[in-house]
Amino acid sequence: MWVRRKSLMWLNDLSPFQLIALYYMVAVTIASILIALPVAHRDGVDLAFIDVLFTAVSAVSVTGLTTVPTAETFSTTGYFIIAIVLQFGGIGIMTLGTMIWLMLGKKIGLKERRLIMTDQNQTTFQGMVRLVKQIILVVLMIEFIGFLVLGTYFLQYYEPGEAYLQGFFGTISAMTNGGFDITGESLIPFRDDYFVQFINIVLIIAGAIGFPVLIEVKQYLWQNQEEKTIRFSLFAKLTTITFFALVLFGTLMIIILENNHFFAGRSWHEILFYALFQSVTTRSGGLATLDINQFTEQTQLFMSSLMFIGASPSSVGGGIRTTTFALVVIFVLTFARGGQNIRIFRREIHPEDLNKAVVVTMVALFLCFIAVITLSIIEPFTLNEIVFEVCSAFGTVGLSMGITPGLSTFGKIILMLLMFLGRIGLLTFLFSFNKHDKARVNYHYPRERIIIG
Repeated sequence: MWVRRKSLMWLNDLSPFQLIALYYMVAVTIASILIALPVAHRDGVDLAFIDVLFTAVSAVSVTGLTTVPTAETFSTTGYFIIAIVLQFGGIGIMTLGTMIWLMLGKKIGLKERRLIMTDQNQTTFQGMVRLVKQIILVVLMIEFIGFLVLGTYFLQYYEPGEAYLQGFFGTISAMTNGGFDITGESLIPFRDDYFVQFINIVLIIAGAIGFPVLIEVKQYLWQNQEEKTIRFSLFAKLTTITFFALVLFGTLMIIILENNHFFAGRSWHEILFYALFQSVTTRSGGLATLDINQFTEQTQLFMSSLMFIGASPSSVGGGIRTTTFALVVIFVLTFARGGQNIRIFRREIHPEDLNKAVVVTMVALFLCFIAVITLSIIEPFTLNEIVFEVCSAFGTVGLSMGITPGLSTFGKIILMLLMFLGRIGLLTFLFSFNKHDKARVNYHYPRERIIIG
């Protein structure tokens, strides 16, 4: 017993950021073991280790990029395993872990609250247990409704058992922005079914817009109608406006770029739903109603930029996040006008948050640039295809131009690293290098100006 305690003492020396990264690594390991089980595969299927690991990382990071076709590779048991992994990866390892801990009657201490705060990108550990309960309640409520609606609606396409299986897996995949599908063709079979597309759009947005926003909306809708006392936070306002502005801008740009190409000769409602769905799914959804290769290179490159931005903080998605993008854009505009302080909705942004936004953007650009350069050297694919796949992996989106199965082992490892970093967040990755005993600098060197521009 003493030896076991001593061997685990090193965990106490890890920071919350290091522990979160470690917990997600453990989750990948467990997911790999489950996915490698013969019962999870169809008869005659034998998966290589790299494909098992890639699928596990993709599921834990709720990305959806795969090296093997999900529908043809996994059994019904495998579908449920992937769905469970998507649920843990989407909501957050610490969130679901804490809920299970609470159900067992255990007390949540200060250290656990700090881990939840880190996992959910919060700025304070106060109210973390309540946040966990709210997240679980909202997510399960949305998923249950989505399952009933889709499962029942799919009865016109499938037998009852298959219909509700499709509804269950499709709801989990859309809500967690997992991007996995068991149709074999994503949502292409439903390219003319606008109801299925609309439900998936709602589920993708619910997962990608951020749990705090969903909780604030729930509290606003459920309060006494005569006492509308709840005011939306600055985070909720900025996140919502940025999120839907990107969706609208993405839809318009895709329509413009494909007007004389893929959309030529199509009706207005076909154009609208094709463009809208592809714009929404680039937030982090990964599902598609068409073969992305049918788009022009300009549209593919534009979608890559949307995937690089990704979803909102404290959501199921990855990328640099919508608030990061918003702060960088507002900072540039403010600087160009000669301003110094960043003001939004009559509030000033904390300088530390602005610094984080700039650092995250620069590090993300550097990592994606290195990945693109490396893959362009070792892989026989076009630069556009590589950029698209890299941005899809980093944004944990899951859209693909079909090159992932053809990547070398080293190429797959690069994408796995990008998916993992996209899920845990670059701030968690960067702060994991911090030392507990690092002394705070209490002195300054003389300042000197540097010529810029």
